[in-house]
Amino acid sequence: MRQSSLVVVANRLPLDDSAAPDGACEWRRSPGGLAGALHAILQQTPATWVGWDGTVGEARTLPDVGTLRLRPVALDEDETRGYYEGFANSTLWPLYHDAVEPPVFDRGWWETYRAVNRRFAEAAAEVAEPGATVWVQDYHLQLVPQLLRKLRPDLLIGFFLHVPFPPPELFMQLPRRVELLRGMLGADLVGFQRPQAAHNVAQLASKLLGAEGADDAIALEDRVVRTGAFPVSIDVAEMRSLSARPYVINQAKKLRHDLGSPKKVLLSVDRLDYTKGIEHRLTAYSELLRDGRVKVRDTVMVQVAVPSRERVETYRGLRDRIEREVGRINGEYGRVGEPAIHYLNQPFDRADLAALYQTADVMVVTPLRDGMNLVAKEFVAARRDDSGALVLSEFAGAAAELEDAFQVNPHDVDGLKETLLHAMSAAPADLARRMAAMRHYLTVHDIHAWAQDYLTTLSFSSQSRTASIGSGSSIRSWPSPGKSNGAAP
Repeated sequence: MRQSSLVVVANRLPLDDSAAPDGACEWRRSPGGLAGALHAILQQTPATWVGWDGTVGEARTLPDVGTLRLRPVALDEDETRGYYEGFANSTLWPLYHDAVEPPVFDRGWWETYRAVNRRFAEAAAEVAEPGATVWVQDYHLQLVPQLLRKLRPDLLIGFFLHVPFPPPELFMQLPRRVELLRGMLGADLVGFQRPQAAHNVAQLASKLLGAEGADDAIALEDRVVRTGAFPVSIDVAEMRSLSARPYVINQAKKLRHDLGSPKKVLLSVDRLDYTKGIEHRLTAYSELLRDGRVKVRDTVMVQVAVPSRERVETYRGLRDRIEREVGRINGEYGRVGEPAIHYLNQPFDRADLAALYQTADVMVVTPLRDGMNLVAKEFVAARRDDSGALVLSEFAGAAAELEDAFQVNPHDVDGLKETLLHAMSAAPADLARRMAAMRHYLTVHDIHAWAQDYLTTLSFSSQSRTASIGSGSSIRSWPSPGKSNGAAP
């Protein structure tokens, strides 16, 4: 196995689930996903990606994708159920999203999660050259940093959590809370979407580990772990280029015609997940129709719900509820040839997604809790002019950056209704001001700025291995998140 100086470790390999006709591997670009976020960074950078290929059984031998080598990790049926569907997505995922759904604590799942994390760590240790940088991604692999450090103490290890990190009172519910915290803090640098997450971890490290911690560094035994917020972004230039393609422009025109060109188009694009607030959104729209404040003749909603975790019972139940509610709304308020809601439970390729972004008058992004939400950023980048409105949940990480969006509390259905009406009726000059400000922000804070910020801070974090908090100026001399690339904090 060839070794690399940069290794990315993530639950899934960045592969399209449908194989190309010639057997070649194609990069998977799901809306707002991890693979899409890292595509711009890795498409020209020699690296190795360690991850699961999504199949059950022996790992396949996979060709390179451009300059990226693929190192698959095998999972059998029991491991898929216990590690992925179980502990990662039925225990950690709901807990990390404010327990929107109750987390399930199963002792067997934990043992499988730990065993699979060890396999990922061993695979990363195998492909990393001496002194390499290893970048571990997300909650599926929270134990990998510490396991990898024991296997390869020569490595520079980063960990980035793409989802929210919960407040201490929620994290304390986890039966294996100490192991999970120590696992994550095995990294040299732990990155989060928002500063509050780093604060939460510092509090937990003090309470559970007796560590001396601050929001930017935690003294843990013989080393210091650097922490901080690095809000992930998108490849703005790539999205703008995609949106200018003739196919995308023509497809957007066709969609406007098919949807009814005079109508106001409300668009939502989500993974089918209970954290995304889809049911709250449908309730708000249904009540607007019921009260006559919105009419099918002049407004239509398009809801794209990309299939997700379909083997998990909670997700199957959510899909059934949403489909019943869409059917009820269309049955009560739709007209022949004019549904109130177009509901699409299918993946979309990037070009068709860009066309949808250009079609919408109002983009409705209202998760109950979200680490970031890159769909909101994609919508802003995809607009070729200053039209369009973004309705954005206060509880998405993107809300702290896209301050000119129409922000809303999605739990407040009445407030959501009023915000939708406000966005639909806003003056063109107001919309232009808002969109121009958000687009300017994203142009400066794009995916390249994010990666440079994180990786530069990680390179400085190697100094922490022998430092201690308050022992000198070494920690304070490191670049703060957001400063290494000249970006605003």
